[in-house]
Amino acid sequence: MPPRASDLDIQRILQVLPHRHPMVMVDRVTRIEPGKEITGYKAVSFNEPWFTGHFPSRPVLPGVLIIEALAQIGGILAYATEPFDSASNVLYFLGIDKAKFRKPVVPGDRLDLRCEIVHHRSNVWKLRGHASVDGTLAAEGELLASVVDR
Repeated sequence: MPPRASDLDIQRILQVLPHRHPMVMVDRVTRIEPGKEITGYKAVSFNEPWFTGHFPSRPVLPGVLIIEALAQIGGILAYATEPFDSASNVLYFLGIDKAKFRKPVVPGDRLDLRCEIVHHRSNVWKLRGHASVDGTLAAEGELLASVVDR
């Protein structure tokens, strides 16, 4: 049964995504419309391991991790739209197009994530993602993913 946003706290997210600490980049899903779009967020904390090296004097969340957060919330949308058996299948991130980074994301920020389905055929998904902080766009891009056998 596809998850509803009210069901998608971190415990449910961990059942849908194969990721584990420190690579889980979605803390909560706030709205989901299967087949269309999803919103959620990641609370950015100074305790995250990448901040000791990126950059120690002025910590900034690496752009690749913002894209990873968008890919993960997009994976949750794909699962909600067309559930698959996570014991035998996994959704792999295949690529990113038109990625742009507009604003640094720093500890203490709430990174709001939104993803919408652009195209879906068979086991391949094309999604458009936007990440923002306090209503200001931080990053965006088009993501490509595929459900494959484990």
